[in-house]
Amino acid sequence: MVNKTILDNGIRILSEEIDHVRSVSIGAWVEGGSRHENGLTNGAAHFIEHMLFKGTERRSAFDIASAIDSVGGVMNAATGKEHTSYYIKIPDYHLELAVDLLADLFTGSRFDETEIGREKSVILQEIRMVEDTPDDLIHDFFEGMFWKDHPLGFPILGTKERVEAFSRDDLLRFFQTRYHGNGLVISAAGHLKHNEFVELIQRSFGSLVGSSAGERDKIPVARPGKSVLRKDLEQVHLIIGAPAPSAVSPERHAGFLLNAVLGGSMSSWLFQEIREKRGLAYAIYSYLTSYMDTGLFGIYVGTGSEQVREVLGLVREGMERFSSEPLTETELRSAKELIKGNYLLGMESTDNRMTGLARNEICFGRQVTPEEVIARIDAVVPDEIRSLAARMFRSDALTVAALGPVSEEILVF
Repeated sequence: MVNKTILDNGIRILSEEIDHVRSVSIGAWVEGGSRHENGLTNGAAHFIEHMLFKGTERRSAFDIASAIDSVGGVMNAATGKEHTSYYIKIPDYHLELAVDLLADLFTGSRFDETEIGREKSVILQEIRMVEDTPDDLIHDFFEGMFWKDHPLGFPILGTKERVEAFSRDDLLRFFQTRYHGNGLVISAAGHLKHNEFVELIQRSFGSLVGSSAGERDKIPVARPGKSVLRKDLEQVHLIIGAPAPSAVSPERHAGFLLNAVLGGSMSSWLFQEIREKRGLAYAIYSYLTSYMDTGLFGIYVGTGSEQVREVLGLVREGMERFSSEPLTETELRSAKELIKGNYLLGMESTDNRMTGLARNEICFGRQVTPEEVIARIDAVVPDEIRSLAARMFRSDALTVAALGPVSEEILVF
């Protein structure tokens, strides 16, 4: 059973009671990600995520790390384009500890100058690690092109120059703008009682300021084109992308199914044609990334420089096939079973259920039931997928990015 309570300061609390487990997964979701930054603050959301683990008025950085480790729990955090999330999974009898620790991070973090200096070095190493990992770097390069002149194209980690330049005041200013009650969703799934959970949140988070000064940025517009980042590598890393349905679009279910048949599984068209039949790549896949007001459909492949033209031709062939021909009954049935099966298996994890509670609240302001999700997937007909593919995969709407020993002239698509 899912319950929802809104505190006076705007914090939305959601919980799902699951009596047959002995754990609780808790997540605190802040409306503050890289799309809320600008040219001077890029990287601030991620830097703040790090700083909240570096010491509070009541706990040192070691105390924070050991508090959960010492009771067999798991704690982590992640910064995304639209939200930053803080996550704890704990045995049910340590729920109070987990809530108190999360609240301490939000209300008592010190942003110590010495720790800021030390963490700059850590984040710079993280940026360098991405730069040394081509199949990660190509995504940042591609998104910078695709969402050009919009914060969605910013790297989540920020740039070396911006990270080095951050002051304590810069970080606090972003923190005080975004970490407010009406921008916070706290969700939990597992062995707990909603009323008791609400009391813990009220006691620990009740002092958090309610009103946020944050403003929504402009709706992004994708920029088609092609570009190369030359680098001395053994492979060429490619991404071909197109605008896609948003997280709340009625077409998102058709997008899920198109992704499944085109490149989202080992039985998909791209995987079979490019890897299995021709051996042109080891890694080849498609993906659908959805935001509140837009989305991105991407195809990634890593291949040899001499195979780039052939691979791009096959990707184009796949796009044209699904843009002009409806799926066969067998293809559609298999894609639907793949999506439904993955979704239902994921529901067996308290982590995924906790995440689902938050995402449904953030996107829809209500809980979308598993039955509704399954029904929406089952209702998709072949022509919806074909029509979506035809609109997404127009030649004048595509963005192509390449990383490696290749020239822009070879990106004929």
